[in-house]
Amino acid sequence: MAIAQESSPGYVRCHQVLGSEQLQLRCPRPTSAQESQVPWLSGYVRCHQILGSEQLQLPSTPPHTDDDILCLPGDIMPALGPVLVPTHLQTELVLRCRKETDCDLCVRVAVHLAVHGHWEEPEDEKKFGGAADPGLEKPRNVSLQAQVVLSFQAYPTARCVLLEVQVPAALVQFGQSVGSVVYDCFEAALGSEVQIWSYTQPRYEKKLNLKQQLPDCRGLEVRNSIQSCWALPWLNVSADGDNARLVLNVSKEQHFSLFLYWKQVQGPPKPWWQKNLTGPQIITLNHTDLVPCLCIQVWPLEPDSFRTNICPFREDPRAHRNLWRAARLRLLTLQSWRLEALCPLPAEAALCWQAPGGDPCQPLVPPLSWENITVNKVLEFPLLEGHPNLCVQVNSWEKLQLQECLWADSLGPLNDDVLLLETRGPQDNRSLCALEPSGCTSLPSRASTMAARLGEYLLQDLQSGQCLQLWNDDLGALWACPMDKYTHKRWALVWLACLLFAAALSLFLLLRKDHAKAAARGRAALLLYSADDSNFERLVGALASALCQLPLRVAVDLWSRRELSAQGPVAWFHAQRRQTLQEGGMVVLLFSPGAVALCSDWLQDGVSAPGAHGPHDAFRASLSCVLPDFLQGRASGRYVAACFDRLLRPDAVPALFRTVPVFSLPSQLPDFLGALQQPSGPPSGRLRERVEQVSRALQPALESYFHPPGTPGPGRGVGPGTGDGT
Repeated sequence: MAIAQESSPGYVRCHQVLGSEQLQLRCPRPTSAQESQVPWLSGYVRCHQILGSEQLQLPSTPPHTDDDILCLPGDIMPALGPVLVPTHLQTELVLRCRKETDCDLCVRVAVHLAVHGHWEEPEDEKKFGGAADPGLEKPRNVSLQAQVVLSFQAYPTARCVLLEVQVPAALVQFGQSVGSVVYDCFEAALGSEVQIWSYTQPRYEKKLNLKQQLPDCRGLEVRNSIQSCWALPWLNVSADGDNARLVLNVSKEQHFSLFLYWKQVQGPPKPWWQKNLTGPQIITLNHTDLVPCLCIQVWPLEPDSFRTNICPFREDPRAHRNLWRAARLRLLTLQSWRLEALCPLPAEAALCWQAPGGDPCQPLVPPLSWENITVNKVLEFPLLEGHPNLCVQVNSWEKLQLQECLWADSLGPLNDDVLLLETRGPQDNRSLCALEPSGCTSLPSRASTMAARLGEYLLQDLQSGQCLQLWNDDLGALWACPMDKYTHKRWALVWLACLLFAAALSLFLLLRKDHAKAAARGRAALLLYSADDSNFERLVGALASALCQLPLRVAVDLWSRRELSAQGPVAWFHAQRRQTLQEGGMVVLLFSPGAVALCSDWLQDGVSAPGAHGPHDAFRASLSCVLPDFLQGRASGRYVAACFDRLLRPDAVPALFRTVPVFSLPSQLPDFLGALQQPSGPPSGRLRERVEQVSRALQPALESYFHPPGTPGPGRGVGPGTGDGT
């Protein structure tokens, strides 16, 4: 980067375009003796030309920053005639040198000025169309004056100066540029971001604004002239296979500090790792740790040393892939959710409808719209109710990056529902269509799709209140209507046609009745747990959803909140336990620290602490009838216990409940699934497939629970590995 270098004291340069000639004048800073002779106006530069005289008075800026004015832009005022206004800002980097090797970086600012507005017509001339009073003629021979403010901000300093400019009448051409004023100059720190504003007092138009990133020592061709750059550790980033290598080429006796952090758009950076080192050093970063906002700061361990910051992975494709791979969508309430990621992301989100069967999730745009999202900020969708088939899609640069069905963990697996879209027009006109993979089918319709054939029944269900309203506004609404009863009717004729074949195989079916029933419906499993917190509930929901992918029929209070509220926890649990055991199912006691504490209180006092758990806690309600089964020896073959690795050790489960198998998940997942299967379970090869299937479904929830986004992952504990010094 080319930078002008000047050894003279600071000055103000004011120049005007006079016809085809350009007049440029420099005014050196006054000495102490000169200061008493110049009529200074506190805190500003006065640049003006006296009309009819060749004398130019151009005193420069006072040498002390204590005289800077206070920047108060004020409101925009109407101009009652032609006025001077700033139209353009230009900057130039210069070095202000006390001697050849002792320089500071400075920003020279040029403010271009133009004439805006026009002379107002006198009121009597406007009204009567005649000549006005000669004493009120337009003052076309009057020069224009303006007070131009320059505001300069570069953390941690800020300055504000006032420039007084006078333009002779001969140069006043409406809408034309009259020249520029150059302020020389504002001192700024290396590598800082500066912002410059310019406006007049009083202010007639919006403020001009200019933002500029100043180079650091790495980007300066004249760094040898700046003493703070001499002792700077030089840092290079290179490839080491898939990983990144940081090479710090400094002398052996040089002490410096290295700081790795995640840069944020707003607020302070998120620290990751910092260490004081002695050069030279080679440090290797694992390729999985690279994200676009990962930055490196390095500085010598000396007083007032300059710090160099570089963010070398902003455009690295691997870094962007890692960022999206680690990003998570988290449901906070029915309507609120959050995108959690280490770095700021340009992204937008919308709701979509995921039907069972593996078809692509269909965006609900319109009637809803794509919304710009901010990372780690709470966002809301205008929903009235949640639904397991509602999912969130996140796009970045018109590419789908994330899709999660946030409500599935709390409301259960995907339902066989159809989504009805209601569109409202003027004069209370409305239309309905059913969302299908082929598009939105109008109702009623003669099309050959399933929704069209069942359109009459769906409209009856909507009118009778059997559909759940998910969203509503002035333009339309969304309804989820159950389809399972119609699906069963659709297959009724098929089953009738197969009766003859079924009769021929009746003997075989009778011999394999129990096994066939289990294979068709799956074994029942009742999952009981203590609602320690919302994060643990999400983990339980993920486990229940994963088990539903197997031939298991899972019951859990998370998915039955309405029945639980209507019946009460005790009645709900008794009904579920009786049905599960009658069908030869299994009751799973999922232990956590909260469950262990609750059982200990119950065993000691015969009752749990009131108010310790919420009104929907089936685990608390179940203790009254679970304990007799264990005390009377009826638990074997009916109950199993489980806990999560790293959350609770199996030997921490109360001794009374260790009379049945206790499994630690996911390390003992094969044995756990084997215990839940029918006595004549699947062969070992099929069981391994199911273990892998459940493990894959459970892994994201475990990572989110034990390693929330924004914390270093496994193996990162002490930061990047350092190689040997070279």
